[in-house]
Amino acid sequence: MTTILVSHHFAQTHWEAIARVAAEAGLGYDILTLPADPEARLSPEECARADIAFFSGDIFPRYSRGFFAATAQAPNLKWVHVFNAGVDNPVFRAFLDRGIRLTTSSGSTAKPIAQTAIGGLLMLARRFPTWGESQRRHAWEPIRGDPPPDLDSQTMVVLGVGAIGNEIARLARAIGLRVVGVRRSQRRAGDNVDELIAPPDLLNVLPRADWLALACPLTPETRGVINAETLATLPRGAHIINIARGEVVDEPAMIAALRSGHLGGAYLDVVSQEPLPADSPLWDIPNVIISPHNSAIAAGNEGRTIEYFLTNLRRWAKGEALVNEVTA
Repeated sequence: MTTILVSHHFAQTHWEAIARVAAEAGLGYDILTLPADPEARLSPEECARADIAFFSGDIFPRYSRGFFAATAQAPNLKWVHVFNAGVDNPVFRAFLDRGIRLTTSSGSTAKPIAQTAIGGLLMLARRFPTWGESQRRHAWEPIRGDPPPDLDSQTMVVLGVGAIGNEIARLARAIGLRVVGVRRSQRRAGDNVDELIAPPDLLNVLPRADWLALACPLTPETRGVINAETLATLPRGAHIINIARGEVVDEPAMIAALRSGHLGGAYLDVVSQEPLPADSPLWDIPNVIISPHNSAIAAGNEGRTIEYFLTNLRRWAKGEALVNEVTA
């Protein structure tokens, strides 16, 4: 008998889906449910029953403490699936340290994140912040002087061509941009880039980048990779789009480049300290658009992450390789 730890909400609304998958795979199972009260905790005896745990989106943040308290007391836990795409948070790495298999829902939010990133690009490219400021002052102020450049004459460099980066590249090409992807692995079918280079060649391609989109995971190699040196390599007036992690960027160096005008603007869904402090200069720099780590939000996310979990549950029961398994 396999015991699956899930949220109260999931147990109430999706038990039929688990029953269907279990029946198809010949899996005997029972459900262990987190308490509906976020302050309540499962007993050690209950936690010890758990073989599988699903960290679904409805658990975060209200029930997170209860979930991690339960999994910490689950000596028989073998596999955890999380709704997140990135697992740089130490609470997830702790599962790997215990020898517990870990899978993610990478790809489930690729479309909404990419759409938001391109939305930020279009706002900056078409100078929506300028119009927005005029509207707040009730001022009819057409753009004068140099017109915005045509996007189909520009180039985007995408650092990290996974599910999210590849979708950003697809949409960017659809509006006319030439796209250069940066990734360790070789080119494969379905890559939506015009060129693909390896990370060591990043500095060689940045002088061509009108737009630098950051879509890479946070790793020791990517932490601070966008620093004063890389920013200086960008052409004057280039823009940054960051939907990766704030720590990928040397924030003081980026602020200096924005203030000097070397960077023409930025769309930032992530920053190095979240929530962004009220006294951060990023709030007031012209042509900086900030969203509160919210680019992934979409009505269909719950259904997509559940499908990832159910797919892996079926594979688990059949002894097959799991999708999106974290190996390091």
